[in-house]
Formats: sequence, structure tokens, C-alpha cells
Amino acid sequence: MTEAHDIRHILATYKTVAVVGLSPKPHRASYDVARYMQAHGWRIIPINPNATEILGEKAYPSLLEAARHERIDLVNVFRNSADVPPVAAQAIAIGAQALWLQLGIENAPACAAAQAAGLRVVQNKCLMVEHAAGR
Repeated sequence: MTEAHDIRHILATYKTVAVVGLSPKPHRASYDVARYMQAHGWRIIPINPNATEILGEKAYPSLLEAARHERIDLVNVFRNSADVPPVAAQAIAIGAQALWLQLGIENAPACAAAQAAGLRVVQNKCLMVEHAAGR
């Protein structure tokens, strides 16, 4: 399958997204993207060990902790490329359906591991931009 096919499938199918690295600061890109997705009917699950609540949703310190309380379809990553491997491993461990690395974030080995585990993977693309474009 192509990445374009995966993007279409993710946007059409999944509506619960854990946002790893979601900042509580309104001027940050992660906040903008999460707020946009929330306004379009998506359930946002913030993953930030330094926050208790973001955008009216309970924040969790890790994907593993969040998955003990929530069902997570998509893992959207706002972390440095070098920080992706443990996030991808947790996405696999919790049974997420897809892993999305935001614009400017790429990690080929982590994405290959996620794909090998059956996850749909998108990297170096903005979830909000792709959604707004109607992909």
C-alpha cells in the first residue's frame, strides 16, 4: 500500500488519537493540530508527562499508561526524530492501528518496525494539513 492510501484510510477510519508531545501552550504546533482535530470530531488523548490536562482532556505520562484507560487508534507524534523508536515500540505494544509522524519528523527504522507489526505509518506530514486537504 502507498502512503497516500494509508493517509486516506487513517483519516476515514480512526477518530481516537493519542498525541505524543502535545503541549499545553496554545502557540505550539502540537496544540494547534490537536485543537483542530478535536474541533472536527476527533477524540484527543494528550501524552505529556508534565501536564495533567490539555484541551479539556486528561493527559497521560506515556502511551502505555494511556492505553490502560483508553482505546487508541492512532498515535500522532510531536517529538524529535531520534525520540521516535520508543514511541513506535509503545504504539505496537498497545495495539494501535497507525503511527503518524508530524511534519519534519522521520525515523525509517522505527517506521519499518511499526509497519512490520501491521501498523499503517505516515511520516513527515501534518495530520491537520492532510485532513484539511480532504485526502
